[in-house]
Amino acid sequence: MIPLTLASVRRITLAWLWASTLTLLCAGTYAVELPDFTRLVKERAGAVVNISTVRPARNYGLGEDTPDWLRRFVPDQPRRPQSLGSGFIISADGYVLTNYHVVEGAEEVIVRMNDRRELTADIVGLDERSDLALLKVVTSEPLPTVEVGSSGKLEVGEWVLAIGSPFGFNYSVTAGIVSAKGRSLPDDNNENYVPFIQTDVAINPGNSGGPLFNLEGEVVGINSQIYTRTGGFMGVSFAIPIDVAMEVVDQLIETGNVSRGWLGVMIQSVDRKLAQSFGLERPAGALVSRVLTGSPAEAAGIVEGDIIVRFNDLEVDLSSDLPHLVGRVRAGTTVPVVIFREGQKRSLPVKVGELAPRSKSQVGRAEPARPAHNVLGLEVEELPTELGDREGVEAGVWVTRVHQGPAMDAKVRRGDIIVSLNQQTVGSVSQFNEIVAALPKGDRVPMRVMRGRQERYVSLRVPAFAP
Repeated sequence: MIPLTLASVRRITLAWLWASTLTLLCAGTYAVELPDFTRLVKERAGAVVNISTVRPARNYGLGEDTPDWLRRFVPDQPRRPQSLGSGFIISADGYVLTNYHVVEGAEEVIVRMNDRRELTADIVGLDERSDLALLKVVTSEPLPTVEVGSSGKLEVGEWVLAIGSPFGFNYSVTAGIVSAKGRSLPDDNNENYVPFIQTDVAINPGNSGGPLFNLEGEVVGINSQIYTRTGGFMGVSFAIPIDVAMEVVDQLIETGNVSRGWLGVMIQSVDRKLAQSFGLERPAGALVSRVLTGSPAEAAGIVEGDIIVRFNDLEVDLSSDLPHLVGRVRAGTTVPVVIFREGQKRSLPVKVGELAPRSKSQVGRAEPARPAHNVLGLEVEELPTELGDREGVEAGVWVTRVHQGPAMDAKVRRGDIIVSLNQQTVGSVSQFNEIVAALPKGDRVPMRVMRGRQERYVSLRVPAFAP
């Protein structure tokens, strides 16, 4: 055993004191840097609301010709309000912002305040592409409002806070940081009109439509979606930038619908091999794979093989950046577009057109769902001439509703254009119905659809028995 001298004891004691002091100093530093959200919540929670809706009662398929004796065995289903999401008040006279999917199909919308008051709201306008809905409550006194900030000033790593009603637990507060900006969701398929803010704030069903605050107490986003494999929070949440949302709000208040820019190209991403083959220094931009006839792109001289690297003086780093950059430009505006062609960059002036509506941005109440009319679970209409011209489709039918069934399982969407079914060209609704009626029961058949000016095949399994 080595004996300890007085000098050794002093050195050990001094080292321990220094280590303890540094630990306390570091702990104090981190404690100072961690944000305190209590004041923010107290000041802003009053402008956050819970959204409940009343939807059409279930009728279990009973029609007007159902016999009275059969109706007696089917109990009436009461129409009760159902808490579906959150929202926030943006003006003292009662304008409320929330998500489109929170109020879609509602016959009545109820806004519940922080003080438990319940107010009936009218739907001013809906915009499905941005997943936004603008409501208006009737009030005789000024309401508490949020302060609208700027999502453009957000920095990755910045603290943010959400207030909402996950799973119906009203006014729940969660916090985190901005994980990324300008995100495109995996299933956007060239229809990305929102450059999402990605956060690690805990968001769950019921948070939809609620505000995302910065440390200044300003709303910088609207909590909209989560990426999950379990149905619950997994650390990846997405919010609509408030700058995008307020542009939609201004149009909904002014006209009741939303106009978006349209370029008229089909694009794909540029990987390392493509960048090398085109002579680009690095993979970037949106590669034009098709230019639609009569489109603004064609009129401006853009051709297949061009790589769009800048649009309206903004960089196009990823191909997914282009749709939301174009969509935010008002129709009729001329903007500079920089393309990379034959080893050189050149700038072209492009007069942006107007994107054809997938479904009209609605004013007033949304219509209740109607029953499907075929075994695929699809309702279709004749293809509008203007839509066909803009999409570059000469023939087809327009999907207006998708119900439970083979089409929904194959991820067919409302707004898709069906151009062929079971390798047969679809030219009209009557022709489509004839093809559907002759489909082989229990077999899989291919269907070709146009979505977002991009054609793709989906596989449908025809039911063995008609429902």
